[in-house]
Amino acid sequence: MKPNQTGARLLQGAFVLSAAAIGSKLIGTLQKIPLQNLGGDEAFGIYNTVNPLYTMVITIAAAGFPAAISKFVAEYESEGRWQDSLRIVRLSSLLLVSFGMVLGALMYIGAPLLGHWIGTSQVVPSIRGAALALAFVPWMAVLRGYFQGLHNMVPTAVSQIVEQSVRVSVMIVLLLILIRQGASPDRIAAGALLGSAAGGAAGLLVMGWYWRKQAGLRRREGVRPGAHSGGAQLEVNEFRGSADDSKEGTGVLLRRLIAYAIPVCLSLLAVPLIGLVDTFTVPRLLSDSGLTGRGAMTEFGLYNRGLPLVQLVTMLATSLSVLFIPALAEAKHKRDVHALEGQTRMALRWFWLLGMTASVGLAVLAEPINIMLYEDAAGTGTLRWVAFTAVGGTMSIISAALLQGVGIVRAPAVHLLAAAGIKLALNLLLVPQLGITGAAAAGVCAYLTAAALNIALLMRRAGVRPAAGQLLARPALVFAAVALAAWAASSAAGGLLGAAGFAPGRAAAAAASLCGVAAGGGAFVLGAAWTKLLTAEELRMLPKVGKPLAARLRAMRVLR
Repeated sequence: MKPNQTGARLLQGAFVLSAAAIGSKLIGTLQKIPLQNLGGDEAFGIYNTVNPLYTMVITIAAAGFPAAISKFVAEYESEGRWQDSLRIVRLSSLLLVSFGMVLGALMYIGAPLLGHWIGTSQVVPSIRGAALALAFVPWMAVLRGYFQGLHNMVPTAVSQIVEQSVRVSVMIVLLLILIRQGASPDRIAAGALLGSAAGGAAGLLVMGWYWRKQAGLRRREGVRPGAHSGGAQLEVNEFRGSADDSKEGTGVLLRRLIAYAIPVCLSLLAVPLIGLVDTFTVPRLLSDSGLTGRGAMTEFGLYNRGLPLVQLVTMLATSLSVLFIPALAEAKHKRDVHALEGQTRMALRWFWLLGMTASVGLAVLAEPINIMLYEDAAGTGTLRWVAFTAVGGTMSIISAALLQGVGIVRAPAVHLLAAAGIKLALNLLLVPQLGITGAAAAGVCAYLTAAALNIALLMRRAGVRPAAGQLLARPALVFAAVALAAWAASSAAGGLLGAAGFAPGRAAAAAASLCGVAAGGGAFVLGAAWTKLLTAEELRMLPKVGKPLAARLRAMRVLR
């Protein structure tokens, strides 16, 4: 395949995979709302206690291997060493499936001990339910890595969507069944986590179907794996191949695979580590403060109400951050200091505005949003604190992406580990005094610390010196306008509905929330344009809406 065709295929694959990742994450994030609505805050708290532990174990079991497998498969295919590509799949399958089964068994058997460390036995059924997913997810990760190495992202994308869709569907069905049976909150939460195993099985079936389909097609055509990448056609018996034809022994392949996968896995472990700190500290600290086990789980559920909304913001930031990596890498390669500084400064400004606006809006509208999503206003004060993790999370994501763009890969993971240490220390200090509000404040400090460390390193390496006016003074005016507009519109909508005879409830809260979001968004656009934090050129970069919006603001004489 020609270089330009390869580049186009990679860009197309990246787009497909990014779209699927956003879709699957959106499904996975929003599924927490029906979980709380159907199962209640106690079951919601148990689920959110176990889920970070499950995420950590899955990361240990498989997360680094798709990248490693795809790297070696791509290399071997380009050299015509298709036997080694298949051997990588066989070796990875044997290694990961065995490792996953061992981890799953340890997690299942050790559930009571983990429950003791967490501080409540209510999590035991959920831990055992989550352990079952380890029978499927590692094998699925191997096949995803193989297809990615062939630059075919469609199987991974389809399996991600199917995995999350089945996971949520099974979770809701089990919730309805268990609630109808009058099950306890710990069994309800366990049913929700069983959805992870069902989703993993469905995703594995999808990947297995693609594997069989591709292998069958190649046998019928008499071509080797990867022939679409430019290799010559081979006979069917050559497709089956022999390990003796490879250039490297099994031990060498296995060592190279593990040596590449482990650093990737370690860098990914830093992300769920902050959530794991809450798992092993907050419930126990709440219990030590005088709450019963059920009371602690209910409080932990209230604490987690705001996280799905914050995760939507950080998910958007993650999807947008990848746009800056190639531009920065190109500027660094060309030694274009002006372009490097300009791209970095613009990215920091954009994401500071995005994260802080989302945090301010969510904090101001916390009560109606809480009622709209969760039926009551319990935990609203804590939700306001949780809202400000959006700005720290957003800035840590973009600063990490910018560091990657200039070739600094490991530092963001180290900074997240430091943030996890701060989160642990502040949890121990604040939760006994302030309860879940203390845990929320600790989270804000942790993410802001990670962002600050990243930005400080970026300023040293990229030579960026952000202007105080662009990051503090003028944005403060915009944020104040957003807060005032959101509060006024929400209050007005609630007052009008009350005067019209509508009873307070989810419908009225939804109307107030949506009016507040619309007014806050409008105030942000107008304020950012008026203060020149967003230029006409930058607005026109937005897909579809950018050009009409810039033209409208020019007509209003807000934008020059």
